[in-house]
Amino acid sequence: STRLGLTFEQLKIYYDARGLTLNSAFMQNLELLTPGGKPNYAAYLLADENGVSVQVAKYRGISRDDLIENQDYGRCCLVRALKEVLSRMDVENTIYTRIGKMEREERPMIDPRALREAAVNAVVHNDYSNGASPKFEFFKDRLEITSSGGLPYGVELDDFFGGYSSPRNKEIMRVFRDLELVEQLGSGVPRILEKYDRSVFKIFPNFLRVVFHYAKPFGGEAQVEAQVEAQVELASWQVDILKACSLKEKSGRELLTALGYSGRTGNFKKRLQHLLGQGLLEMTLPEKPRSRFQQYRLTDKGRNLLKHLNKEI
Repeated sequence: STRLGLTFEQLKIYYDARGLTLNSAFMQNLELLTPGGKPNYAAYLLADENGVSVQVAKYRGISRDDLIENQDYGRCCLVRALKEVLSRMDVENTIYTRIGKMEREERPMIDPRALREAAVNAVVHNDYSNGASPKFEFFKDRLEITSSGGLPYGVELDDFFGGYSSPRNKEIMRVFRDLELVEQLGSGVPRILEKYDRSVFKIFPNFLRVVFHYAKPFGGEAQVEAQVEAQVELASWQVDILKACSLKEKSGRELLTALGYSGRTGNFKKRLQHLLGQGLLEMTLPEKPRSRFQQYRLTDKGRNLLKHLNKEI
């Protein structure tokens, strides 16, 4: 615990997972203190609890008239918020598959690498000083990722598209680099431009938006969606657990609630271990299986299987 009641247990766990240790001077080392020695706003964003929302919205059509879902992944350590948003992006990013006589061809709805870069950039470079936060909006035909703040002061369009980076939140960038959530400084935009042209970027004085229009499915009867290589027969309780984890990482207690249990039982533990053993679920902290911060999330195999099951329903 530090001044103002901020705690950083989640951040410490993420550093531990990378083989790094945050010692008692970590706030000073990571530049999370003001000149007066109090936690700065970057510290607030990285704390276990804060008031900053990170919204993922889903609309039925191509406008904002018919909102069908609005999920807040924020109000926690910004690292955790980003990881949960990235997991949600993976769930939503349908993989179209066409199986021919000699080969299998896959086409993602949105290029996964470009999608990840855009999501990370939105969180890292968002201007949090005015109370705004990044937002991710799924429409019928596209995904819009919006971050507050236009181009940083002194950065021209050609600089931006060329990968010149002037991080708005250098303390956040430092932490994300430590945790390997970002790689080389300024590499995000060029990577997006490897798959899309400049028109996906909508740059305004006070915000920046990336718009990914979805790729079209393959035509013909040979089309299947996100087929699972080894079909697995699932009981209803297994499907319920997978669905519970499809939108957000879940703790054991949250999964108990989803299944209607009032408390942990041997039966529940066996069911959870069964899904872990099948490679459909994974622990967020595999090196600390008994941690009170342990949560469970879908693996790629679990996501693909759930997508396939949803299509059959």
